[in-house]
Order: sequence, then structure tokens, then C-alpha cells
Amino acid sequence: MSKSAGIADQAVRGEEASALFSGLEGLRGLVLAVSGGSDSTALLVIAARWAKAVKKELKRAPELIAVTIDHGLRPESAREAAAIKRLARRLKVPHRTLRWRGKKPKSGVQEAARRARYLLLAQAAARAGYEHVLTAHTLDDQAETVLFRLARGSGLTGLTGMAHALPIPAGEDTAIFLVRPLLRISKARLVATLKAAGVRHSEDPSNRDPRYARTRLRAMMTELAREGLDAQGLARLAARMRRAEATIEFAVAAAQAALAPGPWPQRGPIACDAVQFGGLPAEVGMRLLGRAIVHVGDEGPVELGKLETLYEALRQARAPLRRTLAGALVSLGGGQLTVEPAPPRRRVIHRGGKS
Repeated sequence: MSKSAGIADQAVRGEEASALFSGLEGLRGLVLAVSGGSDSTALLVIAARWAKAVKKELKRAPELIAVTIDHGLRPESAREAAAIKRLARRLKVPHRTLRWRGKKPKSGVQEAARRARYLLLAQAAARAGYEHVLTAHTLDDQAETVLFRLARGSGLTGLTGMAHALPIPAGEDTAIFLVRPLLRISKARLVATLKAAGVRHSEDPSNRDPRYARTRLRAMMTELAREGLDAQGLARLAARMRRAEATIEFAVAAAQAALAPGPWPQRGPIACDAVQFGGLPAEVGMRLLGRAIVHVGDEGPVELGKLETLYEALRQARAPLRRTLAGALVSLGGGQLTVEPAPPRRRVIHRGGKS
């Protein structure tokens, strides 16, 4: 078999593309997030072919808009966006370039850029009257995500990896769904798809910058694969974690209905029998406690390590206990566990009258 035939055999085509985009045929339109790298360029090529096939079969197909976010962090970004625009025109897909404006942070640039990218993509979908944004996350990205979270001591929820679909905010209480149709496809197959189609792509040099944790983890993948920990294995782990996660969340909902049935007051208090709470499996009890804290608190999600510390303190308490976490006051006493808003913090008056 020739080398070109081998590449063609790996390319994503026809029926496989239909399976990847299954369920999206009846939508009005889709925003494609296209940065110009191999993965997102392949998404553009595959989606354009899929939409053409759907239109031929069903007489109509979702409208496509390719959107490129220019973060303004590299001098090449404008040229790369122009190249994407030319390819999109060739594929008969409208294209928009949106720019991340404003002052850029000195640290945490990648995370800030990611948040900005999703917000701009969601806003583009909302303006077009669409409800779905498609990104080109791959099997390799899923594996890197699991490794990244494992290295940072993530709990079970984090090890579920990236979801196939999830809502992302678009501002003003508008929710747009982010969909990752290529999550089961390897990067190598997407590169093969582009080679088979004769389509060129760019690569962001930051993907090779060892200052970033993901880059360092990516470099380890070949060695890990030799030990049996390849992308398929890590993705399989994520799928199994999602199964376990769903089971535990079901148990938490049942425990909530039994111990502290809703609807919970907006600002609490939320109370339950301390003995019954102590009898719950540790993961179930801790998650139920976390739900109550998030509900009445005003400081957002609870850090897992801090929640674990508080939960253990409650389990081991032999006397009344009061602790604050994430804007909530957790009290154990009189046979009850109570979660309510924490009292306002006292202002400390320093000499000179300044607080």
C-alpha cells in the first residue's frame, strides 16, 4: 500500500462524519471555532462536507459560520486568520474574525485567553441566532486534560475529562451549548484528513512552549504510551469516571431528598439531622455539604481541599463546631448540622482611621 493510500484510509469521511455530527442536522446553524491549527482546520473541512451531504439528503442543512478569535498575542495571528478566511471562502462557509481587545494579564495568559475565546464564540452564536458552538477538541486533548487534572490532584469530577457538550455563558443570562464532535478522533487522523484533502494548516508555537504545563504533559505522552497509558486508555478512564460520577450524583440527590428536602431557601438556613448526615458514605456526605455551601454562600465554587478538611472536622467533632467556608457558616450542635450565610466580616480599624 502506498503512503498516500495509508493517509486516505485514516481520513475522516462520509458515514463517520455523519456519526460525529449526529443530532445536529435539524439545527438552524452552527458556529465553528477555527484557529487555523490542524484540528480546527479539519473541523472546518469535515463540517463543510457534512453540511453539503445533509443538504443533498434532507434538502436543508444547518448554516455554518467559521469564527476565528485573534487574541492579539502573536504578530502572525492576523495572517493566520486571513488564511482561514480564504479556506472558508473556498468551502463556501462564511467567516468572521473577532478580536480579544483590552489589556492582557501578565500571568495566567492562556487561561484568560481561553475564557475570552469562549465568551466571544458564544456571543457570535447568540448574535447569529444560533445556540451551538463546535470546537475541535480531540482524543489527544481529552487525554492531556485527564493527565493535567490528575497532576493537580483533581477529584473524581475533574477526572471525567471534557464533556461532549456543555452550556457556556454568552452574557445577559443567554446560554449557548459548546459541542465537541471530534472528541473520539485522534489528532493524527485529523492531520491525515487535511493531507488527503490537500489543505494546509498553521500551528501555534505556544503549543511547543515548555513553559506551559500542557506542553510538558504532551511531551510525556509517547513515553507513557509505551507503558500502556496512551490516549485511548486515558479517554477510557475518563469515560469510566463519568459513569461513576453520574452514580454518585444520583446518590447525592437521594440523600438530599431524604435529609434536607427542597426547595432550599435562597439564603438558608439549610439543616439536617447530624447523625443521619454522619451515616452517609463520605463522598456523598461531602458533596451534599458542598451543595449546601454553594447554595447559601456568596463566594462561588468550593475548593475541594478545603471542603475535604471541613468535612473531616465535622466527622471527628466531639463538641459543637462552627466553621466558615466560601461565604457560608457551617454549624454542628444540638443534633443538627446547619448551613447558613456567614456573618459579615468585621472591618479592622488601623491607626490613623483607615480600615
